Amino acid sequence: MISADLVVQNCRRLVTCRGSIPKRKASLQDVGPADNVWIASSNGEIVFIGKEKDFRKSVRPERSAVRIDAEALVGLPGFVDSHTHLPFAGNRVEEFRLRLQGYTYQQLAAKGMGIQTTVKATRRATKKDLLSLCLSRLDRMLLSGTTTVEAKSGYGLNLRDEVKQLEVLKEAARRHPVDVVPTFMGAHDVPKEYKTRKSAYIDLLIRKIIPEVSRRKLAEFFDIFCEEGVYSVEETRRLAEAAQRAGFKIRIHADEFSALGGAELAAEVGAASADHLISITEEGIRTLSRSKTAATLLPSVSFFLMLEKKAPARGLIAAGAALNLASDFNPGSSMVGSMLFVLQLGVYLLKMSIEEAINAVTANAAYALRRHESIGSLEVGKKMDMLLCDVPDYTSLVYELGWNPIRHIIKNGRVVVRDGRRV
Repeated sequence: MISADLVVQNCRRLVTCRGSIPKRKASLQDVGPADNVWIASSNGEIVFIGKEKDFRKSVRPERSAVRIDAEALVGLPGFVDSHTHLPFAGNRVEEFRLRLQGYTYQQLAAKGMGIQTTVKATRRATKKDLLSLCLSRLDRMLLSGTTTVEAKSGYGLNLRDEVKQLEVLKEAARRHPVDVVPTFMGAHDVPKEYKTRKSAYIDLLIRKIIPEVSRRKLAEFFDIFCEEGVYSVEETRRLAEAAQRAGFKIRIHADEFSALGGAELAAEVGAASADHLISITEEGIRTLSRSKTAATLLPSVSFFLMLEKKAPARGLIAAGAALNLASDFNPGSSMVGSMLFVLQLGVYLLKMSIEEAINAVTANAAYALRRHESIGSLEVGKKMDMLLCDVPDYTSLVYELGWNPIRHIIKNGRVVVRDGRRV
């Protein structure tokens, strides 16, 4: 008999997102739906998924096992947010006001606003301040269904403050039930003090900061903003290769505002993901579709910046790219921390089907973080990360807007949200 310490009884409708991952083309439409399903886990790992009669024959719940009656609920995997800038201080409200008056993101950056505003505030913040902010944000993200989140530094742009952000992420991961995947992004921008000496800052990153972050084992990924006015394709290649030598996996902010060829470079260097892709070319689409590099789209950026241009989700899907969706939570271009809302934007802005969007925030998002063997779908042997929603069917996650239907959340086999409240 299989022992279980948590049982979800008779889930009325279950979306498993099982299957070969990453899901590409037509397989993105398959969310693995099933009705009246029992699910059991032990020590945070799923040990049974099936019908009640099979459960009765093969599973023996422990005396202290937690039981959840899901007869009226729809279940699905916890959301995976594969791109955020979680550890920052301050806000960019004034910048937001100016954008409403017609200023563009690039014009504001030229005025010394943008990322540099947040760098200034984050450098001033203490570790205690940043930790408090991160824990509060993780609480809100969790209530909207996020159970795993990637989080980048990049608002320090020097050794001390990059390390400060990454140490805060390490502590937040220890204290909070949401799994935090750390990314070092010392190449988010060129610091103000190096604006006329970018090559000197790149040398500093390569010779000192990247090796030190690697030595301290503070991050898994290294990310670079490959964009006009930030880092060129050649500079990005040089940084990526240095980071790979130091043991980091690579992520690249690619082709967001300018079609520089960042997507092609991401595939060339074997990056885990190319992110943004609003301005990706047809050649970039073809290159990504033939690669193992995930295409991470951030529809909340187009929404928040009120851009007419959107990432070509339909073209990427048709070509066979491993597409996923993420929030890009940050103070300047996407103050959006809800993956439920990102799921909805995938449908309304990017013209994805509901099934494609669900897979894009679960199974394929886990692939973008190279964690698809343990999270992103509900299958025996994977982590018990599960959402239970009070909706008629999973379609209502997108059909019914403006409220949060997530009733219970299970993370690593433990109920962490019950009846919409943190436990």
